[in-house]
Amino acid sequence: MANNNPRFILRNCTLWADRQSKLGQIGDITLPVPQQKMEEMRNGGMAMPFEVSLGYEKLEASFKMPGLDPQVLKLFGLKPGTETPFMVTGATVDEDGTEHSAVATIRGLIKQADHGNWKPGDMAENDYQVAIRYYKLEIDGDEIIEADGFDVKIGGVSQYQGIRSALLLD
Repeated sequence: MANNNPRFILRNCTLWADRQSKLGQIGDITLPVPQQKMEEMRNGGMAMPFEVSLGYEKLEASFKMPGLDPQVLKLFGLKPGTETPFMVTGATVDEDGTEHSAVATIRGLIKQADHGNWKPGDMAENDYQVAIRYYKLEIDGDEIIEADGFDVKIGGVSQYQGIRSALLLD
């Protein structure tokens, strides 16, 4: 009989910024949202338009911290050519107790470091936005998506191999 209990429920997560653990320091994390770049097309003779994929939209991530962390603040505004590694680790647990690891590997630039409002007696919130150059999501070591500026792999399979070959790149 198949196990129909809910699976892969995120129970906890943390962030590593430039290889430094931020365990207990992160308020929330927003992973990149992969999205195809779609254009509507209706050419001559077509009865109705449909959307065609023209690649992928840019990737961004963000995280919030209640603390004003000097190590993270020093990652903002670095010179061109400098990419910061980030890693988000998540623990997911099925309702039958099976535990899984989710790991998002990111390289990019902190493009915004918003220190929010400071008010005595209230928790401050620092909001960081990351422009992504590389992204990989793995669950239990299985590659789900890997993307950079020149290729996107889904389940380890390049979605651009034919195009790269047509461009005489591979």
